[in-house]
Amino acid sequence: MSSRRPVFLRARWEQLVFLNYEAPRALLAPLVPRGTELDDWGGACLFSLVGFRFADTRVLGLSVPGHRTFEEVNLRFYVRRHGPDGSVRRGVVFIRELVPRSAIALVARVLYNEPYLSVPMHHEASLEASRGGRAEYGWAFEAGRFSMSATAQGAPAPLEPESEAEFITEHYFGYTRQRDGGTLEYEVEHPRWNVWRATASEFEGAAAALYGAPFAEILARPPRTAYLALGSEVSVRRGIRIV
Repeated sequence: MSSRRPVFLRARWEQLVFLNYEAPRALLAPLVPRGTELDDWGGACLFSLVGFRFADTRVLGLSVPGHRTFEEVNLRFYVRRHGPDGSVRRGVVFIRELVPRSAIALVARVLYNEPYLSVPMHHEASLEASRGGRAEYGWAFEAGRFSMSATAQGAPAPLEPESEAEFITEHYFGYTRQRDGGTLEYEVEHPRWNVWRATASEFEGAAAALYGAPFAEILARPPRTAYLALGSEVSVRRGIRIV
């Protein structure tokens, strides 16, 4: 009998943009949920601003009118956990998740303590597997306007083992700190993506109000790397408390 949890959500993630930055370990360490530890790549502690489009979203097999297709932009960093079977589970922790649907943000905050916020959002994307293209995500918060974008050319490439692109895209668990200090773990499933390394990328916006001054200072610099992916079907399994 399988020990895997039932699927909670199914959707397609499309037109993904990853802007990646390096942070001091001391900035991320206080945000690490109990039961996990920082996961670094080549000694660098990374965090990413990720924009993508949800499509054909179904929760417990049901699609909710007006909530099938929408944008998300999240700020995340990377952790790992030694599972009960001795395996290493590589996961992400979200610092902030933005969506344009207030009901989605409310449910995620109340039920899972995920740091969701509902804001006006838009996107423009023209990625094609044969030639690349550009993807941009924009949003507003309080009096500020924000955008993230990346451009690539040619066809995407398979992930190289032990590469930074593999590290960024191949974390298949999420970890969320709960109000009582415990930790929720959930599993995300999707095929291994081909990716483009961006030829140009940019983030714009005064980010201190959204992410705090230390992250805003880093986001004001050019990203160290940027990747794009067409995406795929994804499944998110129900969370389970680990501590």
